[in-house]
Amino acid sequence: MDVIKVAENNIEHEHICCAISDQKSAGAKKEWMKGCFGDGYEFRKLEGRGKAFVEFVPAENAWAPVEADGYLFIDCFWVAGAHAKQGYGTALLAECINEAKRLGRKGLVAVSSDKKRPFLSDPRFLIKKGFIVADSAPPYFRLLYLPFDENAEVPKFRQNAKNGNIQEQGIVIYYTDHCPWNIKYIPLLEKIAEERNAPLTVRKIENKTEAQNAPSPFSTYSVYYNGEFLTNEMFSGKKFIKFLDEKGF
Repeated sequence: MDVIKVAENNIEHEHICCAISDQKSAGAKKEWMKGCFGDGYEFRKLEGRGKAFVEFVPAENAWAPVEADGYLFIDCFWVAGAHAKQGYGTALLAECINEAKRLGRKGLVAVSSDKKRPFLSDPRFLIKKGFIVADSAPPYFRLLYLPFDENAEVPKFRQNAKNGNIQEQGIVIYYTDHCPWNIKYIPLLEKIAEERNAPLTVRKIENKTEAQNAPSPFSTYSVYYNGEFLTNEMFSGKKFIKFLDEKGF
């Protein structure tokens, strides 16, 4: 199966694997992508419909709080549904490796976790492919890297992302337009919180500088409650209502 590079010349007619039938959500992600192409960002996917894609960018330009100069940063890396267990993940990873070597990068780096978790690169798969744990951040984040030279500098999380907490109380959500589902669910959560008189603060990260200074290793979406990190998994309306019920709102 062929790999397609989604770029400025074809982004208007190529789907981006997520929110395929939701033009508003996909459109927001595409606008975000357009703003990142100039920084070396790339989106590569398998032809056809479905979720089988990888995003990467020079780590200096990553929307993530990492210190990994000279590496290629893997952003979202997802192979699911009918594409799973077909060797496509290995093929997409090879795309990253080949591009990193072509660009003269030190290797690859990715934000992952202690075990397979939603929206984060699968650590079992990456470690099987030779990735090494470079750093960690509470409560479960791991920074994995694949150096091309054993003497390459080890990347790390920026200090601002290693505390695991923030000063603000109540429910605080940090997010970007990197994930197309945010444009659908963030307004829904705001509406529910208003109806329930729940203390919700939403903070949209607008650029890579803000993302690199974010309090969570996963700037795409992170939830805090009373100052403590809660989850990077997106709340649906039902899950958010259940959470509010548990907290007495």
